[in-house]
Amino acid sequence: MIDGTWEPAPAARWEDAFLSGNGRHGAMVYGDPADDRVIVNHHTLVRPNGSEDVRPPELAGRLGRLQDALLSGDTTASEEFGAGRPLVWVQPFHPAFRTGVRRGRGLHEAVGGYRREVDFTTGEVTASYEAWRSRVFVSRADDVIVQHITDLGLSADVLLDHALPGAPAQLAVGRSTVLTPDGANLALRVDYPGSGLSYTGVTLARVDGGTVTVAGEGIRVEGARSLTLTTRVRRGAGHPALGALWAALPHEDYATLLARHRPLHRAAFGRTSLTLRDAVQDRELPGSELLRSPRSPALLERLFAAGRYHLLSSSGQLPPRLTGLWTGDWDTAWSGAFTTNANLNLQISSAATAALPEVTEAHAALVHGQLADWRDNARAIFGARGIVAPSHTDGASGHTRHFQRAYPLHLWTAGADWLLQPLLEHAEVSTGTADPRLTGALVEAALFYEDFLSREDPDGNVAVVPSYSPENRPANASWGTVNATMDIAAARHALTTAADVAPDHPSAGLWRALAARLPEYLVNEDGALAEWAWPGLEETYDHRHLSHLYPVWPLDEINPYDTPELAAAAHRALELRGSENDSAHGHLHHALIAARLRDPSRVSAALDAVLGGDFFHDSLMSAHYPSRDVYNADAAHTLPSAVIESLVQSAPGRLVLLPAVPAEYPAGELRGVRTRFGARLDLSWSAEGATAVLHPTRAARVDVRTGDGLALTETCAADPRVPLDLVAGVDRVLTLGPR
Repeated sequence: MIDGTWEPAPAARWEDAFLSGNGRHGAMVYGDPADDRVIVNHHTLVRPNGSEDVRPPELAGRLGRLQDALLSGDTTASEEFGAGRPLVWVQPFHPAFRTGVRRGRGLHEAVGGYRREVDFTTGEVTASYEAWRSRVFVSRADDVIVQHITDLGLSADVLLDHALPGAPAQLAVGRSTVLTPDGANLALRVDYPGSGLSYTGVTLARVDGGTVTVAGEGIRVEGARSLTLTTRVRRGAGHPALGALWAALPHEDYATLLARHRPLHRAAFGRTSLTLRDAVQDRELPGSELLRSPRSPALLERLFAAGRYHLLSSSGQLPPRLTGLWTGDWDTAWSGAFTTNANLNLQISSAATAALPEVTEAHAALVHGQLADWRDNARAIFGARGIVAPSHTDGASGHTRHFQRAYPLHLWTAGADWLLQPLLEHAEVSTGTADPRLTGALVEAALFYEDFLSREDPDGNVAVVPSYSPENRPANASWGTVNATMDIAAARHALTTAADVAPDHPSAGLWRALAARLPEYLVNEDGALAEWAWPGLEETYDHRHLSHLYPVWPLDEINPYDTPELAAAAHRALELRGSENDSAHGHLHHALIAARLRDPSRVSAALDAVLGGDFFHDSLMSAHYPSRDVYNADAAHTLPSAVIESLVQSAPGRLVLLPAVPAEYPAGELRGVRTRFGARLDLSWSAEGATAVLHPTRAARVDVRTGDGLALTETCAADPRVPLDLVAGVDRVLTLGPR
């Protein structure tokens, strides 16, 4: 299956449950005929923990002393800046409840005739066994979770159950059940302890034939031909009127609701696809079996489709969390937050190129919804105008609150530029210009640097101080230092980008001048791009983050074409980088950078580490560590981007074809990717050559490059070294000769 996956047994663990979502609600479907469980999630469900009102501390008055100390050589001075403040995690993400349709003992082993599957093209999860069939989807049209069960003579107990793993004992739980002529209305209200906030789940239970009675905390269905459950969750203050919530649920049948949803999901998912020539023989295997063949092209093909499906399904009201939109446990690792110094950007890195503007719009909602908090961070901690993004957020607050000696994330100033970059890429792909809202945010990022970059090094360059390279430290100094390479790159990019998009701003000239005064990157004694461009700081190579290679990916400031010497130094830094604790995001970040540096063997090794490291559950959602340790969406959502970057790269004036194709995938087709110069691209490749068809939506002049050993044999220019002129609406075909 290219556009779906299947299993011959129900899920015994919530991590293996198949997933559906519309970017607001999420469903985790076990597919057990005897105990048909669906865990209900919602992006807004975060447990109040006292952090919701935490504001950044007023540290700006101490900033000058810290800068003086760091510039004078005190390598531990930053440890006192914000010291003594407790580490406050953001509000943790949690599940809502589980809908259960229970008939008896669960079926957790392979049995003849059983099959559960998820259709990526529609978002529908189905399971069947003998006369029983269950179908579940999360509606994009009506914002509800819909489940339909058919079984001759269906008899079952139906319950909304909040008692999932890790649920606090202090939760105040209330239930309501109202019988109706065609079934029942169910409600579950959960009050958080010590808070005026609660969440409410409401369900319409509709039966075809049979009878419905109140039974215990739920209902009993007897002799029905089918049962349909339509569910919605709301979180907020107080207790909403249940009658109004039930009345607002759509009352149509399953087929009608699915018909309204399906075109919306199908149109989004179907924009981009990957097929690999050698995948045919394994294409129909169940996902669990395919995962045992990590070198199979069919596995990469399916994970590419699954990654796009899960990314789309978890992005709407907000972008994906560390767990996407799903969890079956209240004790979610790292609070199930949006971790912004690596994970979030990696997860959404394919949004622009893989034609998922829905993902970018969700990311924009998070960013623009928190700009006021980012302004508070800049003023309180740095005494500056503009914006500073936090390293963690629960989606509700954007205030900095992570103060820790070993991870002084309050010193990280590159976050706004890093988080605005996906929005800038989307603008390049779609229209070529930033909209007013994005322009305003880019201007605010530059205003921060205009105020913050007030110190100089001995050579008269602007010094970035304090500076922090997430989440690493020099071998001979503390975490907060001077001139982290990521900070230099972010400052330069923020200043020049703001000057480009707002050339009439009174500070545009100042921003360009300030960017020109930033220090050059440092190449260390190993010939590698240093993580800190400050004399005397020693490298720590074995680390999962690759923050210092930000100018390679995603910025494209360092590349093999314009800056070959720095690209060679960046490549050396990549060679020397260890994988530390084998975090999935570290391996795929490595693959993205290796692709930009045209190193297919390193792309292949990084993919091998993830595909062969037992990172994926049967659901094809991933884990943070090998051996499926800690449910986490980083690998699942980032893998499509790593694949695309190995096949096609683009910048506003450049197209790179087949820059770093792993040898394991010698032939295939990638369709529907978007370029940053405004063209859709379809690519096919094999040992005999390659063909790229460009479908421009606007005029552009493009420099066409290819991977090593490939020759461009046909363009519309007489000389392949001459840029290609594209005209909106006029397709262009490029061919590459054999390797």
